[in-house]
Amino acid sequence: MRLKNSLLCILLAISTAAHALESGPPPVLTPLQQQAQAAHLSAQFLTRFHYKPVKLDDALAEKIINRYVKSLDPEKFFFIQSDIDQFTAQTSKLDDAIYKEDLSIPFSIFNLYQQRIVDRLTYARELLKQGFDFSQKEEYAFVRDKEPWPKTEAESRDLWRKRVKNDWLRLKLAGKKDPAIRDTLSKRYENSLARAYKYKSDDVFQIFMNAYATSIEPHTDYLGTTAAADFDIAMKLSLVGIGAVLQERDEYTTIRELVPGGPAQLSGKIAVGDRIVGVAQGAQGAMTEVVGMRIDDVVKLIRGAKDTVVKLDILPADAGPDAKHKLLSLVRNKISLEQQAAKKTILSVKNGDSTRKVGVITLPAFYEDFDARGKGDKNYRSASRDVAALLNELKKEKVDSVLVDLRNNGGGSLTEAVDLTGLFVGKGPIVQQRNARGEVNVEADDRTTPVWSGPLAVLINRGSASASEIFAAAIQDYGRGVIIGEGSFGKGTVQTMVNLDQLAHNDKPKFGELKMTIAQFFRINGGTTQLRGVTPDVSLPGFSDTENFGESSYDNALPWSEVKAADYAKLGDIKDLAPQLKIRHDARVEKDKDYQRFVEDVTEVNTQRKKRSISLNEADRRAEMAQQEARLQARAKDSASDAAKGKDADVVDADAKDDGLQANERSLSAELAAEKKAKSAKDVLLNEAAHILSDASDLQKNNPKFAVQPVAAVPAK
Repeated sequence: MRLKNSLLCILLAISTAAHALESGPPPVLTPLQQQAQAAHLSAQFLTRFHYKPVKLDDALAEKIINRYVKSLDPEKFFFIQSDIDQFTAQTSKLDDAIYKEDLSIPFSIFNLYQQRIVDRLTYARELLKQGFDFSQKEEYAFVRDKEPWPKTEAESRDLWRKRVKNDWLRLKLAGKKDPAIRDTLSKRYENSLARAYKYKSDDVFQIFMNAYATSIEPHTDYLGTTAAADFDIAMKLSLVGIGAVLQERDEYTTIRELVPGGPAQLSGKIAVGDRIVGVAQGAQGAMTEVVGMRIDDVVKLIRGAKDTVVKLDILPADAGPDAKHKLLSLVRNKISLEQQAAKKTILSVKNGDSTRKVGVITLPAFYEDFDARGKGDKNYRSASRDVAALLNELKKEKVDSVLVDLRNNGGGSLTEAVDLTGLFVGKGPIVQQRNARGEVNVEADDRTTPVWSGPLAVLINRGSASASEIFAAAIQDYGRGVIIGEGSFGKGTVQTMVNLDQLAHNDKPKFGELKMTIAQFFRINGGTTQLRGVTPDVSLPGFSDTENFGESSYDNALPWSEVKAADYAKLGDIKDLAPQLKIRHDARVEKDKDYQRFVEDVTEVNTQRKKRSISLNEADRRAEMAQQEARLQARAKDSASDAAKGKDADVVDADAKDDGLQANERSLSAELAAEKKAKSAKDVLLNEAAHILSDASDLQKNNPKFAVQPVAAVPAK
């Protein structure tokens, strides 16, 4: 009987979701009183205490509205020009409305946005009933951020006709037949429509307040209670739950990954691909059906206090809706998010007749468990503590040098950046901070001796930001190691978390938090990484879109500036070493086919990135595909030839091509297999960075001029 009832609830949930697509306009969302109060309090605080205080007036209100609209419709697919004119007419009222705790303006904009989503996607579904003529010479502008807004409904409908036509053509080129294409796109648009009916007032408020905060300065953000909790989890690398990574697939909350050692994995009764259709609290709690529910709401039901029971109703992977369910009770426990923790590997690098062991430490973030540290927990988790332990392990394994990989490390704790640098330079200044009053404070590490004093390199890219840049800049200024890779992000500002509920003396969380810029940091040489980032000693190519990613891409970023240099003693002179490293690097990569293929890929990506439109003519698109396939076939043949000769060569997939599908439209097993394959691919840049570090070790060992050695402290010039 329970199974029948459960299945009935599932079918009703699916039916309800489908019915919503046909039942008219989405629900009208209205602001909560606590949201209006939080907006007012945020405005007061940002105006008075931000590093760059900006008065909330008509000028700022205009920027907020523009940024808010852009965040909703960045590619200009939903609104039309008359909508924008309507929004613009309200900008002069927004500043006064916020102080009066009236959020009707941003909510009215969002409600119209929801209606536009329904209008556009309903039209997209209607287009699927007809076919398309792919013999016409027609272009589709798929990158629209700089395009004008559609002037009329007719212009908008023509834009969507081209968008749907392109979706159809991609699937057709991938070998799909018309019935399968129609089914795939119908489901895609239905899922998008369903999401339009699931928005909540919290979503509107979060998006609007972020538009307000980032209109002042790019790294000031608002975090609602859910976002603040997620930020806390990311910083301390732990949460209390069942240890499962979830994904929404066709209205089902699906198990995408099991965390090793977590309750779900240890139970042995839940597998990747299983679908959660119900959640109950406690062994005897009532089951809440979750099919069609937003995934963040499902997560809230599953998380809870340590040692409490959560009961799950599981539909096994790949089973039909009428298959037998599994009921599973799990005891919640603390889950460590080890994927974001520091890790080590060892690479063997041949240098002439000798082979060097390069210890690689990969650090995805500068994490720190603030709560545990504040409570005096001697075993609190942090990036510098984990790296110190890994360095000691690498020393026992007798590595010759250490390479710290900070690619795509967006930063984190400033304290951890200082402590991590101290592991390599010992006692001395690491970074300088200037607050809003212009006062400069020097942050130093008091470690008497470094944990690692041998050869060192740091690998960075455009995604290395904030704390990563503090670390890389200090290593570079001290001459302690070689900086390798792309120029970094260019974020030279310091943020702090402001708990609005504490300010308002609220008993329970309801106002959220501000992540607010309070200072700017400077290198010990006096310059800042703001805008310019850290320039590598040896540059490597990368896929970063520097025009649209990085501090320089923001229209309101703080300018570059400098302060007086701190007193510090250089430990070496990498500037004299860099030309020799580049000569060796250039000679080596000229013979490295994998590296040359990587450079070709970078060139191809940059070429494609400049394209803002695409042909909707089938013959033209097939000709483009043929060129790409020929390039891959030639590369695969070349790679196979190298492998047959016993040469180290990366495997090239000659059949790789666009399948026309979105991520959640592929089978989960195929998606996970593709990710595994990508992770196992040769890391060309990491390998070359290890070779560059090996070259540096060789030069430092054989030429006293390049040796890294402590010297008496003298003021930097």
